[in-house]
Amino acid sequence: MSQNIQKLEDKIKMAKLGGGEKRIAKQHSQKKLTARERIDYLLDEGSFEEIGILVTHRTTGFGMEDQKFYGDGVVTGYGTVNGKLVYIFAQDFTVFGGSLSETHAEKICKVMDLAVKVGAPMIGLNDSGGARIQEGVKSLGGYADIFHRNVKASGVIPQISAIMGPCAGGAVYSPAMTDFTLMVQDTSYMFVTGPNVVKTVTNEEVTSEELGGASTHATKSGVTHITSFNDIACLEDIKKLVSYMPQNNKKAPEKLPYEVGDEMRKELDSIVPDSSNKPYDMHEVIRGIIDEGSFYEIHKDYAENIIVGFARLGGRSIGIVANQPMSLAGVLDVNSSKKAARFTRFCDCFNIPLLVLVDVPGFLPGTDQEWNGIILNGAKLLYALSEATVPKVTVITRKAYGGAYDVMNSKHIGADLNFAWPTAEIAVMGAKGASEIIFRREIQEAADSQAKLAEKEAEYAETFANPFEAAQRGFIDEVIMPRDTRRKLLKGFSMLENKKVLRPERKHGNIPL
Repeated sequence: MSQNIQKLEDKIKMAKLGGGEKRIAKQHSQKKLTARERIDYLLDEGSFEEIGILVTHRTTGFGMEDQKFYGDGVVTGYGTVNGKLVYIFAQDFTVFGGSLSETHAEKICKVMDLAVKVGAPMIGLNDSGGARIQEGVKSLGGYADIFHRNVKASGVIPQISAIMGPCAGGAVYSPAMTDFTLMVQDTSYMFVTGPNVVKTVTNEEVTSEELGGASTHATKSGVTHITSFNDIACLEDIKKLVSYMPQNNKKAPEKLPYEVGDEMRKELDSIVPDSSNKPYDMHEVIRGIIDEGSFYEIHKDYAENIIVGFARLGGRSIGIVANQPMSLAGVLDVNSSKKAARFTRFCDCFNIPLLVLVDVPGFLPGTDQEWNGIILNGAKLLYALSEATVPKVTVITRKAYGGAYDVMNSKHIGADLNFAWPTAEIAVMGAKGASEIIFRREIQEAADSQAKLAEKEAEYAETFANPFEAAQRGFIDEVIMPRDTRRKLLKGFSMLENKKVLRPERKHGNIPL
Protein backbone atom coordinates (compact mmCIF):
# COMPACT_ATOMS: atom_id res chain seq x y z
CA MET A 1 0.00 0.00 0.00
CA SER A 2 2.75 2.42 0.98
CA GLN A 3 4.57 1.67 -2.29
CA ASN A 4 1.45 2.58 -4.29
CA ILE A 5 1.04 5.81 -2.35
CA GLN A 6 4.66 6.72 -3.03
CA LYS A 7 4.23 5.83 -6.72
CA LEU A 8 1.14 8.06 -6.94
CA GLU A 9 2.94 10.96 -5.31
CA ASP A 10 5.85 10.57 -7.75
CA LYS A 11 3.52 10.49 -10.76
CA ILE A 12 1.66 13.61 -9.64
CA LYS A 13 4.94 15.41 -9.02
CA MET A 14 6.09 14.51 -12.54
CA ALA A 15 2.78 15.63 -14.03
CA LYS A 16 3.02 19.03 -12.39
CA LEU A 17 6.52 19.50 -13.78
CA GLY A 18 5.10 19.28 -17.29
CA GLY A 19 7.26 18.07 -20.16
CA GLY A 20 10.44 19.31 -18.58
CA GLU A 21 11.42 20.78 -21.93
CA LYS A 22 12.96 23.94 -20.53
CA ARG A 23 14.51 24.90 -23.84
CA ILE A 24 11.10 24.98 -25.58
CA ALA A 25 9.49 26.88 -22.73
CA LYS A 26 12.28 29.46 -22.72
CA GLN A 27 12.13 29.96 -26.48
CA HIS A 28 8.35 30.19 -26.34
CA SER A 29 8.50 33.37 -24.27
CA GLN A 30 10.27 34.73 -21.23
CA LYS A 31 7.22 36.83 -20.33
CA LYS A 32 4.70 34.01 -20.23
CA LEU A 33 3.38 32.04 -17.28
CA THR A 34 3.15 28.25 -17.31
CA ALA A 35 -0.21 26.52 -17.60
CA ARG A 36 -0.35 25.79 -13.87
CA GLU A 37 0.78 29.28 -12.92
CA ARG A 38 -2.08 30.70 -15.00
CA ILE A 39 -4.63 28.47 -13.28
CA ASP A 40 -3.23 29.27 -9.84
CA TYR A 41 -3.46 33.01 -10.52
CA LEU A 42 -6.93 32.93 -12.05
CA LEU A 43 -8.68 30.72 -9.51
CA ASP A 44 -9.25 31.42 -5.83
CA GLU A 45 -6.40 30.12 -3.69
CA GLY A 46 -6.71 26.41 -2.95
CA SER A 47 -9.91 25.99 -4.99
CA PHE A 48 -8.52 24.13 -8.01
CA GLU A 49 -9.32 20.45 -8.34
CA GLU A 50 -7.56 18.75 -11.24
CA ILE A 51 -9.16 16.09 -13.43
CA GLY A 52 -7.14 13.67 -15.56
CA ILE A 53 -3.70 14.43 -14.17
CA LEU A 54 -2.34 10.95 -15.01
CA VAL A 55 -3.63 10.75 -18.60
CA THR A 56 -1.04 9.96 -21.28
CA HIS A 57 -1.31 9.66 -25.06
CA ARG A 58 -1.97 6.34 -26.83
CA THR A 59 0.16 6.94 -29.92
CA THR A 60 2.63 4.33 -31.14
CA GLY A 61 5.13 4.92 -33.87
CA PHE A 62 7.34 7.92 -34.69
CA GLY A 63 9.16 7.22 -31.40
CA MET A 64 6.13 8.50 -29.45
CA GLU A 65 5.84 5.39 -27.27
CA ASP A 66 9.00 6.51 -25.47
CA GLN A 67 7.78 10.09 -24.98
CA LYS A 68 4.87 10.08 -22.56
CA PHE A 69 4.13 12.86 -20.12
CA TYR A 70 1.36 12.83 -17.53
CA GLY A 71 -1.49 15.18 -18.40
CA ASP A 72 -0.63 15.01 -22.12
CA GLY A 73 -0.22 18.71 -22.66
CA VAL A 74 -3.33 20.11 -20.99
CA VAL A 75 -4.33 20.79 -17.38
CA THR A 76 -8.07 20.42 -16.76
CA GLY A 77 -10.36 20.74 -13.76
CA TYR A 78 -12.58 23.11 -11.80
CA GLY A 79 -12.35 25.77 -9.13
CA THR A 80 -13.77 29.15 -8.19
CA VAL A 81 -13.27 32.73 -9.36
CA ASN A 82 -14.27 35.11 -6.57
CA GLY A 83 -16.40 32.32 -5.13
CA LYS A 84 -18.09 31.38 -8.43
CA LEU A 85 -17.66 27.84 -9.74
CA VAL A 86 -15.92 27.62 -13.14
CA TYR A 87 -14.47 24.83 -15.25
CA ILE A 88 -11.12 25.34 -16.91
CA PHE A 89 -8.49 23.92 -19.22
CA ALA A 90 -5.01 25.32 -19.78
CA GLN A 91 -2.83 23.99 -22.58
CA ASP A 92 0.77 23.31 -21.60
CA PHE A 93 3.25 24.34 -24.29
CA THR A 94 6.09 22.47 -22.54
CA VAL A 95 4.53 19.14 -23.54
CA PHE A 96 4.81 18.58 -27.31
CA GLY A 97 4.23 22.29 -27.87
CA GLY A 98 0.76 21.99 -26.33
CA SER A 99 -0.34 20.07 -29.43
CA LEU A 100 -3.76 18.47 -29.32
CA SER A 101 -3.93 14.68 -29.28
CA GLU A 102 -6.86 12.32 -28.94
CA THR A 103 -6.47 12.10 -25.15
CA HIS A 104 -5.75 15.84 -24.83
CA ALA A 105 -9.09 16.51 -26.55
CA GLU A 106 -10.89 13.93 -24.39
CA LYS A 107 -9.75 15.74 -21.26
CA ILE A 108 -11.10 19.07 -22.57
CA CYS A 109 -14.39 17.46 -23.65
CA LYS A 110 -14.83 15.91 -20.21
CA VAL A 111 -14.70 19.25 -18.38
CA MET A 112 -16.90 20.88 -21.03
CA ASP A 113 -19.53 18.19 -20.49
CA LEU A 114 -19.34 18.71 -16.73
CA ALA A 115 -19.69 22.49 -17.14
CA VAL A 116 -22.92 22.06 -19.12
CA LYS A 117 -24.33 19.44 -16.74
CA VAL A 118 -23.64 21.55 -13.65
CA GLY A 119 -24.31 24.94 -15.28
CA ALA A 120 -21.08 26.91 -14.77
CA PRO A 121 -18.82 29.01 -17.06
CA MET A 122 -16.17 27.28 -19.17
CA ILE A 123 -12.77 28.99 -19.46
CA GLY A 124 -10.14 27.87 -21.97
CA LEU A 125 -6.52 29.06 -21.82
CA ASN A 126 -5.18 28.31 -25.31
CA ASP A 127 -1.45 27.89 -25.93
CA SER A 128 -0.90 25.22 -28.55
CA GLY A 129 1.04 24.47 -31.70
CA GLY A 130 -2.06 22.85 -33.19
CA ALA A 131 -3.02 19.25 -33.98
CA ARG A 132 -0.44 16.60 -33.07
CA ILE A 133 0.64 15.48 -36.52
CA GLN A 134 1.85 12.07 -35.29
CA GLU A 135 -1.79 11.15 -34.57
CA GLY A 136 -3.27 12.16 -37.92
CA VAL A 137 -7.05 12.06 -38.12
CA LYS A 138 -7.44 11.20 -34.42
CA SER A 139 -6.25 14.67 -33.44
CA LEU A 140 -8.50 16.26 -36.08
CA GLY A 141 -11.42 14.27 -34.68
CA GLY A 142 -10.52 15.59 -31.24
CA TYR A 143 -10.87 19.16 -32.47
CA ALA A 144 -14.26 18.37 -34.00
CA ASP A 145 -15.43 16.88 -30.69
CA ILE A 146 -14.53 20.15 -28.96
CA PHE A 147 -16.23 22.27 -31.66
CA HIS A 148 -19.42 20.24 -31.32
CA ARG A 149 -19.47 20.84 -27.58
CA ASN A 150 -18.85 24.58 -28.07
CA VAL A 151 -22.03 24.71 -30.13
CA LYS A 152 -24.09 22.66 -27.66
CA ALA A 153 -22.92 24.84 -24.77
CA SER A 154 -23.58 28.10 -26.63
CA GLY A 155 -26.28 30.09 -24.88
CA VAL A 156 -26.36 27.57 -22.02
CA ILE A 157 -23.20 28.53 -20.14
CA PRO A 158 -20.78 31.43 -20.68
CA GLN A 159 -17.68 30.36 -22.62
CA ILE A 160 -14.47 32.40 -22.45
CA SER A 161 -11.32 31.79 -24.50
CA ALA A 162 -7.94 33.34 -23.75
CA ILE A 163 -5.30 33.06 -26.47
CA MET A 164 -2.05 33.09 -24.51
CA GLY A 165 0.29 31.76 -27.18
CA PRO A 166 -0.09 30.31 -30.67
CA CYS A 167 -3.50 29.22 -31.95
CA ALA A 168 -3.46 28.22 -35.59
CA GLY A 169 -5.28 26.15 -38.19
CA GLY A 170 -8.46 24.40 -37.10
CA ALA A 171 -7.75 25.29 -33.47
CA VAL A 172 -8.98 28.85 -34.04
CA TYR A 173 -12.58 27.78 -34.55
CA SER A 174 -13.20 26.77 -30.94
CA PRO A 175 -12.38 30.27 -29.57
CA ALA A 176 -14.37 31.80 -32.43
CA MET A 177 -17.50 29.97 -31.25
CA THR A 178 -17.13 30.96 -27.62
CA ASP A 179 -18.67 34.13 -26.21
CA PHE A 180 -15.50 36.15 -25.61
CA THR A 181 -11.97 35.87 -26.96
CA LEU A 182 -9.04 37.54 -25.21
CA MET A 183 -5.52 37.91 -26.59
CA VAL A 184 -2.17 38.93 -25.10
CA GLN A 185 -0.09 41.59 -26.83
CA ASP A 186 3.10 40.39 -28.54
CA THR A 187 2.88 36.78 -27.28
CA SER A 188 -0.30 35.42 -28.85
CA TYR A 189 -1.56 35.03 -32.40
CA MET A 190 -4.41 33.37 -34.31
CA PHE A 191 -4.72 32.50 -37.97
CA VAL A 192 -6.11 29.74 -40.16
CA THR A 193 -3.04 29.67 -42.40
CA GLY A 194 0.38 30.88 -41.27
CA PRO A 195 2.80 33.33 -42.89
CA ASN A 196 4.64 30.60 -44.83
CA VAL A 197 1.47 29.31 -46.47
CA VAL A 198 0.32 32.86 -47.19
CA LYS A 199 3.63 33.57 -48.92
CA THR A 200 3.41 30.37 -50.98
CA VAL A 201 -0.17 30.94 -52.10
CA THR A 202 -0.41 34.73 -52.46
CA ASN A 203 3.26 35.79 -52.49
CA GLU A 204 2.58 38.15 -49.57
CA GLU A 205 5.33 38.77 -47.02
CA VAL A 206 3.76 39.02 -43.59
CA THR A 207 4.80 38.29 -40.00
CA SER A 208 2.79 36.23 -37.52
CA GLU A 209 2.06 39.41 -35.56
CA GLU A 210 0.84 41.31 -38.63
CA LEU A 211 -1.22 38.38 -39.85
CA GLY A 212 -2.91 37.36 -36.63
CA GLY A 213 -1.53 39.18 -33.61
CA ALA A 214 -3.59 40.73 -30.84
CA SER A 215 -3.51 44.22 -32.35
CA THR A 216 -4.59 42.94 -35.77
CA HIS A 217 -7.58 41.04 -34.39
CA ALA A 218 -8.53 43.85 -32.00
CA THR A 219 -8.63 46.56 -34.66
CA LYS A 220 -9.09 44.99 -38.09
CA SER A 221 -10.89 41.64 -37.92
CA GLY A 222 -12.80 42.02 -34.64
CA VAL A 223 -11.93 38.42 -33.73
CA THR A 224 -10.66 39.39 -30.29
CA HIS A 225 -12.90 41.23 -27.82
CA ILE A 226 -10.26 42.21 -25.26
CA THR A 227 -6.53 42.78 -25.63
CA SER A 228 -4.36 42.46 -22.52
CA PHE A 229 -0.84 43.72 -21.88
CA ASN A 230 0.49 40.43 -20.48
CA ASP A 231 -0.65 37.11 -19.00
CA ILE A 232 -1.48 38.59 -15.60
CA ALA A 233 -3.57 41.36 -17.12
CA CYS A 234 -5.38 38.80 -19.28
CA LEU A 235 -6.29 36.68 -16.26
CA GLU A 236 -7.50 39.79 -14.42
CA ASP A 237 -9.68 40.61 -17.44
CA ILE A 238 -11.21 37.13 -17.27
CA LYS A 239 -12.01 37.63 -13.59
CA LYS A 240 -13.68 40.94 -14.41
CA LEU A 241 -15.72 39.41 -17.25
CA VAL A 242 -16.96 36.60 -15.02
CA SER A 243 -18.13 39.12 -12.40
CA TYR A 244 -20.78 40.53 -14.77
CA MET A 245 -22.16 37.15 -15.86
CA PRO A 246 -24.58 34.65 -14.33
CA GLN A 247 -23.49 31.04 -13.96
CA ASN A 248 -25.80 29.87 -16.77
CA ASN A 249 -28.85 30.77 -18.84
CA LYS A 250 -31.26 29.89 -16.02
CA LYS A 251 -29.71 32.31 -13.55
CA ALA A 252 -29.62 36.09 -13.24
CA PRO A 253 -26.34 37.96 -12.76
CA GLU A 254 -25.34 38.56 -9.17
CA LYS A 255 -26.72 41.82 -7.78
CA LEU A 256 -24.31 43.80 -5.63
CA PRO A 257 -25.57 45.66 -2.55
CA TYR A 258 -26.70 49.20 -3.34
CA GLU A 259 -28.42 51.93 -1.35
CA VAL A 260 -30.40 54.53 -3.29
CA GLY A 261 -29.25 58.07 -2.63
CA ASP A 262 -29.19 61.31 -4.59
CA GLU A 263 -29.40 59.98 -8.14
CA MET A 264 -29.51 63.32 -9.98
CA ARG A 265 -26.54 63.89 -12.28
CA LYS A 266 -26.47 67.58 -13.27
CA GLU A 267 -23.30 67.15 -15.33
CA LEU A 268 -25.38 65.32 -17.96
CA ASP A 269 -27.24 68.55 -18.79
CA SER A 270 -24.19 70.10 -20.45
CA ILE A 271 -22.75 67.17 -22.44
CA VAL A 272 -24.70 67.47 -25.72
CA PRO A 273 -23.48 70.56 -27.68
CA ASP A 274 -25.90 73.25 -28.89
CA SER A 275 -24.95 72.54 -32.49
CA SER A 276 -26.20 69.20 -33.79
CA ASN A 277 -23.06 68.91 -35.94
CA LYS A 278 -20.61 69.02 -33.04
CA PRO A 279 -19.39 65.69 -31.63
CA TYR A 280 -19.26 64.70 -27.97
CA ASP A 281 -17.99 61.61 -26.20
CA MET A 282 -20.74 59.11 -25.36
CA HIS A 283 -18.44 57.68 -22.67
CA GLU A 284 -19.25 60.82 -20.64
CA VAL A 285 -22.96 60.02 -20.87
CA ILE A 286 -22.30 56.42 -19.81
CA ARG A 287 -20.21 57.52 -16.83
CA GLY A 288 -22.97 59.89 -15.74
CA ILE A 289 -25.56 57.12 -15.72
CA ILE A 290 -23.91 54.00 -14.30
CA ASP A 291 -22.51 53.10 -10.89
CA GLU A 292 -19.15 54.80 -10.52
CA GLY A 293 -16.23 52.97 -12.12
CA SER A 294 -18.31 50.00 -13.23
CA PHE A 295 -18.09 50.27 -17.03
CA TYR A 296 -16.12 47.48 -18.71
CA GLU A 297 -15.87 48.09 -22.46
CA ILE A 298 -15.82 45.18 -24.91
CA HIS A 299 -14.36 45.34 -28.44
CA LYS A 300 -12.92 48.74 -27.52
CA ASP A 301 -10.64 49.16 -30.56
CA TYR A 302 -12.96 47.72 -33.21
CA ALA A 303 -15.77 49.62 -34.94
CA GLU A 304 -15.32 52.58 -32.61
CA ASN A 305 -18.48 54.28 -33.90
CA ILE A 306 -20.43 52.08 -31.52
CA ILE A 307 -19.69 51.32 -27.88
CA VAL A 308 -20.60 48.04 -26.17
CA GLY A 309 -19.78 46.86 -22.69
CA PHE A 310 -20.93 45.81 -19.25
CA ALA A 311 -21.75 48.10 -16.35
CA ARG A 312 -23.72 48.16 -13.12
CA LEU A 313 -26.74 50.25 -12.37
CA GLY A 314 -27.87 50.20 -8.76
CA GLY A 315 -25.73 47.08 -8.29
CA ARG A 316 -27.37 45.29 -11.23
CA SER A 317 -25.32 44.03 -14.17
CA ILE A 318 -26.45 45.56 -17.48
CA GLY A 319 -25.21 45.56 -21.06
CA ILE A 320 -24.78 48.88 -22.86
CA VAL A 321 -24.99 49.50 -26.62
CA ALA A 322 -24.33 53.13 -27.55
CA ASN A 323 -23.61 55.14 -30.69
CA GLN A 324 -20.36 57.12 -30.47
CA PRO A 325 -20.60 60.59 -32.10
CA MET A 326 -16.80 60.99 -31.79
CA SER A 327 -16.26 58.34 -34.50
CA LEU A 328 -17.93 58.64 -37.93
CA ALA A 329 -20.59 60.77 -36.22
CA GLY A 330 -21.99 57.58 -34.67
CA VAL A 331 -23.33 56.10 -37.93
CA LEU A 332 -24.11 52.41 -38.22
CA ASP A 333 -21.92 50.51 -40.66
CA VAL A 334 -21.06 46.89 -41.40
CA ASN A 335 -18.62 46.39 -38.52
CA SER A 336 -20.52 48.33 -35.85
CA SER A 337 -23.73 46.45 -36.68
CA LYS A 338 -22.02 43.07 -36.29
CA LYS A 339 -20.29 44.18 -33.09
CA ALA A 340 -23.50 45.38 -31.45
CA ALA A 341 -25.56 42.41 -32.66
CA ARG A 342 -23.14 39.88 -31.20
CA PHE A 343 -23.03 41.65 -27.84
CA THR A 344 -26.81 42.00 -27.76
CA ARG A 345 -27.28 38.28 -28.32
CA PHE A 346 -24.87 37.41 -25.51
CA CYS A 347 -26.76 39.63 -23.07
CA ASP A 348 -30.07 38.11 -24.14
CA CYS A 349 -28.69 34.56 -23.73
CA PHE A 350 -27.69 35.22 -20.14
CA ASN A 351 -30.44 37.44 -18.76
CA ILE A 352 -28.46 40.68 -18.74
CA PRO A 353 -30.74 43.74 -19.27
CA LEU A 354 -29.88 46.08 -22.14
CA LEU A 355 -29.51 49.85 -22.15
CA VAL A 356 -29.31 51.43 -25.62
CA LEU A 357 -28.05 55.01 -25.94
CA VAL A 358 -28.92 56.56 -29.30
CA ASP A 359 -27.29 59.32 -31.31
CA VAL A 360 -27.33 57.97 -34.85
CA PRO A 361 -27.59 59.96 -38.10
CA GLY A 362 -28.29 56.82 -40.13
CA PHE A 363 -26.38 54.11 -41.97
CA LEU A 364 -23.04 54.88 -43.59
CA PRO A 365 -23.53 55.39 -47.35
CA GLY A 366 -21.18 54.31 -50.12
CA THR A 367 -20.27 51.51 -52.48
CA ASP A 368 -17.88 49.95 -49.95
CA GLN A 369 -20.69 49.52 -47.43
CA GLU A 370 -23.25 48.29 -49.95
CA TRP A 371 -20.87 45.81 -51.57
CA ASN A 372 -19.80 44.49 -48.15
CA GLY A 373 -23.37 43.79 -47.14
CA ILE A 374 -24.61 46.68 -45.02
CA ILE A 375 -28.13 45.43 -45.71
CA LEU A 376 -27.47 41.98 -44.24
CA ASN A 377 -25.24 43.25 -41.45
CA GLY A 378 -27.56 46.05 -40.43
CA ALA A 379 -30.30 43.44 -40.34
CA LYS A 380 -28.26 41.42 -37.83
CA LEU A 381 -28.53 44.20 -35.26
CA LEU A 382 -32.20 44.72 -36.06
CA TYR A 383 -32.81 40.97 -35.65
CA ALA A 384 -30.81 40.72 -32.42
CA LEU A 385 -32.62 43.58 -30.68
CA SER A 386 -36.02 42.46 -31.97
CA GLU A 387 -35.39 38.92 -30.73
CA ALA A 388 -34.06 39.88 -27.30
CA THR A 389 -36.47 39.26 -24.44
CA VAL A 390 -34.44 40.74 -21.57
CA PRO A 391 -35.49 44.14 -20.21
CA LYS A 392 -34.62 46.70 -22.92
CA VAL A 393 -34.49 50.45 -22.29
CA THR A 394 -33.58 53.16 -24.80
CA VAL A 395 -32.44 56.74 -24.24
CA ILE A 396 -32.22 59.01 -27.31
CA THR A 397 -29.71 61.73 -26.52
CA ARG A 398 -29.69 63.52 -29.89
CA LYS A 399 -30.13 62.22 -33.45
CA ALA A 400 -32.30 59.24 -34.35
CA TYR A 401 -32.65 59.41 -38.12
CA GLY A 402 -34.11 57.10 -40.74
CA GLY A 403 -33.96 53.33 -40.53
CA ALA A 404 -31.28 53.59 -37.86
CA TYR A 405 -33.97 55.00 -35.51
CA ASP A 406 -35.93 51.77 -35.96
CA VAL A 407 -32.88 49.53 -35.56
CA MET A 408 -31.54 51.13 -32.37
CA ASN A 409 -34.07 49.52 -30.03
CA SER A 410 -37.10 51.59 -30.95
CA LYS A 411 -40.49 51.00 -29.37
CA HIS A 412 -41.59 49.35 -32.62
CA ILE A 413 -39.16 46.43 -32.28
CA GLY A 414 -39.96 45.65 -28.68
CA ALA A 415 -38.20 48.12 -26.40
CA ASP A 416 -39.86 48.24 -22.97
CA LEU A 417 -39.12 51.86 -22.10
CA ASN A 418 -38.05 54.63 -24.46
CA PHE A 419 -36.82 57.94 -23.09
CA ALA A 420 -35.60 61.00 -24.98
CA TRP A 421 -33.69 64.06 -23.90
CA PRO A 422 -35.05 67.46 -25.01
CA THR A 423 -32.12 67.60 -27.48
CA ALA A 424 -33.43 64.52 -29.34
CA GLU A 425 -34.14 64.81 -33.06
CA ILE A 426 -36.35 62.01 -34.38
CA ALA A 427 -36.93 62.22 -38.13
CA VAL A 428 -36.49 60.47 -41.46
CA MET A 429 -33.35 62.53 -42.11
CA GLY A 430 -31.62 65.77 -41.13
CA ALA A 431 -33.41 69.06 -41.62
CA LYS A 432 -31.13 70.26 -44.46
CA GLY A 433 -31.46 67.12 -46.59
CA ALA A 434 -35.18 66.85 -45.98
CA SER A 435 -35.78 70.50 -46.89
CA GLU A 436 -33.84 70.14 -50.14
CA ILE A 437 -36.20 67.34 -51.15
CA ILE A 438 -39.55 68.58 -49.82
CA PHE A 439 -39.16 72.23 -50.77
CA ARG A 440 -37.04 71.79 -53.90
CA ARG A 441 -39.38 73.77 -56.19
CA GLU A 442 -39.82 76.64 -53.76
CA ILE A 443 -36.07 76.89 -53.23
CA GLN A 444 -35.32 76.83 -56.96
CA GLU A 445 -37.93 79.53 -57.70
CA ALA A 446 -36.85 81.81 -54.86
CA ALA A 447 -34.86 84.97 -55.63
CA ASP A 448 -32.40 84.01 -52.90
CA SER A 449 -32.26 80.20 -52.91
CA GLN A 450 -29.85 79.99 -49.96
CA ALA A 451 -32.04 82.18 -47.76
CA LYS A 452 -35.12 80.13 -48.74
CA LEU A 453 -33.28 76.89 -47.93
CA ALA A 454 -32.32 78.24 -44.50
CA GLU A 455 -35.91 79.30 -43.90
CA LYS A 456 -37.32 75.90 -44.87
CA GLU A 457 -34.63 74.09 -42.92
CA ALA A 458 -35.64 76.01 -39.79
CA GLU A 459 -39.30 75.24 -40.52
CA TYR A 460 -38.62 71.50 -40.87
CA ALA A 461 -36.43 71.46 -37.75
CA GLU A 462 -39.14 73.20 -35.73
CA THR A 463 -41.58 70.47 -36.73
CA PHE A 464 -39.44 67.32 -36.58
CA ALA A 465 -36.06 68.00 -34.92
CA ASN A 466 -37.43 67.34 -31.46
CA PRO A 467 -38.82 64.38 -29.49
CA PHE A 468 -42.35 65.73 -28.98
CA GLU A 469 -44.00 64.39 -32.15
CA ALA A 470 -42.82 60.88 -31.26
CA ALA A 471 -43.90 61.33 -27.64
CA GLN A 472 -47.40 62.38 -28.72
CA ARG A 473 -47.74 59.12 -30.61
CA GLY A 474 -46.42 57.03 -27.72
CA PHE A 475 -43.21 56.05 -29.51
CA ILE A 476 -41.34 57.82 -26.69
CA ASP A 477 -42.61 57.08 -23.19
CA GLU A 478 -41.22 60.24 -21.64
CA VAL A 479 -39.10 63.24 -22.52
CA ILE A 480 -36.74 63.65 -19.58
CA MET A 481 -34.08 66.07 -18.44
CA PRO A 482 -30.60 64.55 -18.82
CA ARG A 483 -29.88 65.02 -15.11
CA ASP A 484 -32.82 62.73 -14.32
CA THR A 485 -31.69 59.85 -16.54
CA ARG A 486 -30.03 57.71 -13.88
CA ARG A 487 -33.02 57.95 -11.56
CA LYS A 488 -35.43 57.00 -14.35
CA LEU A 489 -33.28 54.04 -15.38
CA LEU A 490 -32.94 52.75 -11.82
CA LYS A 491 -36.71 52.72 -11.48
CA GLY A 492 -37.29 51.39 -14.97
CA PHE A 493 -34.96 48.40 -14.71
CA SER A 494 -36.27 47.63 -11.23
CA MET A 495 -39.83 47.61 -12.58
CA LEU A 496 -38.80 45.29 -15.44
CA GLU A 497 -36.87 42.86 -13.25
CA ASN A 498 -39.45 40.07 -13.49
CA LYS A 499 -40.25 40.55 -17.19
CA LYS A 500 -41.37 37.37 -18.95
CA VAL A 501 -41.91 36.89 -22.68
CA LEU A 502 -43.65 33.87 -24.19
CA ARG A 503 -42.48 33.22 -27.73
CA PRO A 504 -43.99 31.04 -30.45
CA GLU A 505 -42.58 27.52 -30.49
CA ARG A 506 -39.89 27.05 -33.14
CA LYS A 507 -36.63 25.24 -33.64
CA HIS A 508 -34.75 28.53 -34.07
CA GLY A 509 -34.98 31.68 -36.13
CA ASN A 510 -32.97 32.29 -39.28
CA ILE A 511 -30.82 35.32 -38.47
CA PRO A 512 -29.29 36.90 -41.62
CA LEU A 513 -25.75 35.62 -41.11
